[in-house]
Amino acid sequence: MINLTFDQIKSELKRILIKSGFDDGKADSLAGIFASNNLLGKESHGLNRFPAFIESVKKGYVKTSSKPERVSSFNAFEQWDGKLGAGPLNAMFCTERAMRLSDKYGIGCVSLRNTNHWMRGGAYGWKAAEEGYILICWTNAIPTMPAWGSFRAGLGNNPLVIGVPNGATPVVLDMALSQYSYGALEIKKQKSEMLDYFGGYNNQGKLTKEPSEILESRRALPAGLWKGSGLSLVFDMIASVMSGGQTVSRIGKQEAEYGVSQIYIAMNPEAAGTKGAAANIIDEIINDFHSYAGGDDLYFPGERSSSFKTRNEKNGINVDGSLWKKITGM
Repeated sequence: MINLTFDQIKSELKRILIKSGFDDGKADSLAGIFASNNLLGKESHGLNRFPAFIESVKKGYVKTSSKPERVSSFNAFEQWDGKLGAGPLNAMFCTERAMRLSDKYGIGCVSLRNTNHWMRGGAYGWKAAEEGYILICWTNAIPTMPAWGSFRAGLGNNPLVIGVPNGATPVVLDMALSQYSYGALEIKKQKSEMLDYFGGYNNQGKLTKEPSEILESRRALPAGLWKGSGLSLVFDMIASVMSGGQTVSRIGKQEAEYGVSQIYIAMNPEAAGTKGAAANIIDEIINDFHSYAGGDDLYFPGERSSSFKTRNEKNGINVDGSLWKKITGM
């Protein structure tokens, strides 16, 4: 492992992104998103995903010059086409649009089609929550998860993000609808660690805690078993219908994951007349939640990310040396 600062990581990623065809502004934003993921301890969707992102650019799945284009709008709802632009930039843009709509209507909903992998979805929940908004967003994805009762991977792990304002420590739930995200499985495999719980099926159809077997079979276990399976199905329906975009099934017929469909819903606490009381309400809930611990550590969603951020800003970010060598050689 080597120790790097946030600025060192961002600067190197920005250099590569500019070489790959992004203009200075887009490269700066993208580099900041990737570096921030590592800063918050989310290595699975930070540097770990960067080489694959650049490969998607080289293959033409990600268009470096694309900008989102509004297709239609009606009061608090807008429909956008991502034009196969960089997923994280499109996601930040739609988060911003949803918040601006909620300024006017109290709630704003933006659907997005024809976009790419948004990397760490929690980044958008974090952005909205830091600015005082509640955000609910999700994406469909390439099929990598069997429906409950099936062996064939026909569902996406269709990640869900919910961000809630809480001062400097936002509450951000960021979860794949598979028991473990594929990014988490890759990290476990790199560290030669077994999973704590069954995470999917091997090629023989047996439940396994071995991450490499799940990565090979591409059959992750739905979170909550039949419940996660059902949520994945309806999230795909809503995202595809409201955006006019591709379904999980259609995405799975492509040579790679691109052109996915997403939903962003922002709520403005001011519209509910609770902005002044919101901090006290959330404090009450969090204090009650922490009281369940009984002496053990108990974290609300996003709390550990805040502690990682504080520690890494002070001490630097630990990065796998071989990965960093690969990136600096790009």
